[in-house]
Order: sequence, then C-alpha cells, then structure tokens
Amino acid sequence: MKISLILPVYNESKTISAMLSQLDSLPGNWEILFADGGSTDGTLDIIGNRYPVLACPKGRANQMNYAAAQASGDVLWFVHCDSKIPTDAYAQIHQATANGAKWGCFHIGFDYDGPFMDCNTYFSNRRAKKGIAFGDQGIWAKQSVFGEIGGFPNLPIMEDYEFSLRMKAKKIPICQLPGRIITSGRRYEKRFPLLTMWQMFYLRCLYRRGVDIQEIARRYRDIR
Repeated sequence: MKISLILPVYNESKTISAMLSQLDSLPGNWEILFADGGSTDGTLDIIGNRYPVLACPKGRANQMNYAAAQASGDVLWFVHCDSKIPTDAYAQIHQATANGAKWGCFHIGFDYDGPFMDCNTYFSNRRAKKGIAFGDQGIWAKQSVFGEIGGFPNLPIMEDYEFSLRMKAKKIPICQLPGRIITSGRRYEKRFPLLTMWQMFYLRCLYRRGVDIQEIARRYRDIR
C-alpha cells in the first residue's frame, strides 16, 4: 500500500529542516508531496530536489486539495510542517485500513508543558475520538473516501472541522490511531493557555452559528 504524505507549506524556513530530517528516515512506502502556497523565505531552497514541491494557490485547504488531486497513493495523509510524527505511522495507518478504517487521525501532544496543557491534550483527543479531528492531529483518509466527500471545503479556516462534520454526516466512523503527533504549542505560550483554549472553542461556536467565515478567520489571526 502506498501512502501519499501531503504537507502544505508557506514560509516554513524555521521548521522545514526538522521535518525533512524526519521524512528522510521514515519507514514505509511513501509518496511525499509538499504543497507550497508561494513561499518567499527560502523554504523551497531548503527542500531543494529532495522531494517534489507543487506550486498552488495559497490557503491550506487549496494546497491540500491540489496536492491530493496529484497524489497516487491509496491513502492520503495530511501533516503540518511543524509536527513531530510517529516513526511507525505507516504501519499504524496500514493496519487500520486493513481492518476496514476509511479515515482517521492520531493522538495529539504539544511541545509546550505549560499550565492546563494536560487538560488541553485530554480534551483534544477526546474530541477526536468522537469524530472531530483537526489538522494538527494528522488527518488521513483513503483516496476514494476523500474524493467521495469532496476533499477539504474551500474555507480560509475550519476546513478540517467542516471535513470532520461531513464525515460524521455520512456516518463514516473515525479511527483514532494510538500514535502521537507532537505539535507546536507556541500559541499557548503567548498568553494564558486557558484563555487560548476558550478562544479556540468560541471560534468553533461562531462557526456552528453561521458567523461569516472571514470574520472568524480575522479573529483566529489575533490569537495565533
């Protein structure tokens, strides 16, 4: 089984080297695709010719969908560039799909051990277990199911949330794998973590209430 590992990037010069080091030693049958939204900070120079880079319109949903359309893998795995991924990710996804899973994610951890972060980690993983996965948890899906659902919705934010909601609406159960992706906790370091958690929850509430997505995106930029 081939897995297409898709990484949307935009001006990731500070994180790309660490990701490349992980990819270079990652066991499994991979197709690795970087989807670049127009980086100008040297990101592309760092990647060089090591892996294919697809130039596409900026916007995480656009970038991921564009790369997915070019991908040849049986499974698509979408990973943020600042993540630390499980070394046995291939084996875990392979086993899950062999057991009939159609989509899923990993458990999440943070590289910041501040106050209330254990609580944040717990509720993030609990939310995913109930069917709502976010992009920093490494969403993966069979190519056929990803196409059936229409890919990620073309939104400036909440594309992962809406993707999960659509999966739930079609009654396609999530498979949360035991491995853990470690993601950046920088947004929680900037201010009191509990406040950031509340703000993120509030943005999801606004989305469910139908508040204009551009307004939600503006508020999100304020807490990044």
